[in-house]
Amino acid sequence: MTVRGKAVAALLAGFTLLAGACADAVAPAASGASASTSPAPTQLDLAKEHIKHVIFIVQENRSFDQYFGTYPGANGIPMKNGQPTVCVPDPVLGRCVRPYHSSNLVNLAGPHTQPRSVEDVDGGKMDGFIRSAIDSHIRCAEASQRFTATCAQYLGPGKQPDVMGWHDAREIPNYWAYAEHFVLQDHMFAPSDSWTLPSHLFLVSGWSATCSDTTDPMSCTSDLQLKDASKIQRGGQEPLYAWTDITYLLNVFGVSWAYYIGQGTCLTDPCPHASGQYTVAQQDPLPGFRTVRQDHQLKNVLGHPAYFQAAADGTLPSVSWVMPYVGVGEHPPDSIAPGQAFVTKIVNAAMNGPDWNSTAIFLTWDDWGGFYDHVVPPKVDVNGYGIRTPGLLISPWAKAGTIDHQTLSFDAYLKLIEDLFLGGQRLNPKTDGRPDSRPTVRENVKILGDLLDEFDFTQQPLPPLILDPHPSPGPASVPGS
Repeated sequence: MTVRGKAVAALLAGFTLLAGACADAVAPAASGASASTSPAPTQLDLAKEHIKHVIFIVQENRSFDQYFGTYPGANGIPMKNGQPTVCVPDPVLGRCVRPYHSSNLVNLAGPHTQPRSVEDVDGGKMDGFIRSAIDSHIRCAEASQRFTATCAQYLGPGKQPDVMGWHDAREIPNYWAYAEHFVLQDHMFAPSDSWTLPSHLFLVSGWSATCSDTTDPMSCTSDLQLKDASKIQRGGQEPLYAWTDITYLLNVFGVSWAYYIGQGTCLTDPCPHASGQYTVAQQDPLPGFRTVRQDHQLKNVLGHPAYFQAAADGTLPSVSWVMPYVGVGEHPPDSIAPGQAFVTKIVNAAMNGPDWNSTAIFLTWDDWGGFYDHVVPPKVDVNGYGIRTPGLLISPWAKAGTIDHQTLSFDAYLKLIEDLFLGGQRLNPKTDGRPDSRPTVRENVKILGDLLDEFDFTQQPLPPLILDPHPSPGPASVPGS
């Protein structure tokens, strides 16, 4: 038997022993014990009964305050009498700049690397966003460009960079409709204070690292910057990531999964195939995992047409991830409108299909994109968390119209997958049958909330909310309401 085969056998044997022990522990003390004393089903029991499909849609580069900073009841931009009470210093204008409503569908945003996250947070002051844009020479942030005709369309009313701009239902009516009808998460933090690739590595594996030996999981060390672009590009061609990802456990437990991308993956930046609906390599990291290749699971990385077909046929896998292609990811300077249309089509497909009543869709954005947010990210380990991003649950079993204030991150997605489909097994090198050198089992961090709290399995299932992918603007929000 191979080393991997022995590890899998040991893992499954451990679960068999655990199941037996649990059965002994709950056996009735007397043969006459009444069936009426059986414990009521737990929330997890009900979730396993009702949720058979989870879908994770991950867009790009938006902060919570930028999309939902004025959503009623949410922990949004601090306001008094309808005016923001917070401001961020602008070294060019020589004054403090407050958040403002932006009607622009095209934003320039700011830098979003790990050093710039540190600068934005500024030790908890959350006031480095404009300075960071200037320091990184972001277009229209420097003094020489502030008053040009080209930049005028992107700047705020006071000539400030648009990192301070916020949107509401006038620009993103469908996202606000999902929040109104389902669940909005106002403490969803990016898993690390860095950019797209680390976030997506955390999404599927709970870690971002560099491995000195790509065949040895114990050789990997935390890395939030991942500066070697050549390795990122090669990730679609050869295994770079030696540590364990969640698909390894899904494969061991026989749980179906698919990772849906565009027509292919761009292995260079900028993408030469933008018109061909290709997904950037940073949003398609699974082919770079050695486990995926060893388990012959590359076939589960599929194009969007396969998702729409599975949704229509009622053959969605247990776990799905859906990534945008270039131009619809909402990554500045892409327009918001095509991204919202793409997401709406993905959601509509699930709602129109026969699997809707057993589905939970989670929508989020991979990092803050340099946009302002006022909440200080909690520190859970050397790698995170990062600045807040929007998060939504869309499901017939969602607690309709509620706001979840729990502290969440992409780790909560892994935790949900593990609880629903893997018997609670974590990506834990001590117990998952494949040791690696990760510093933290992120799903077990005490501050992390539980997504199961967002469901009500006693209610009548909510009907589909089929929306126009190209909607008319919604109503203006009332700041501070």
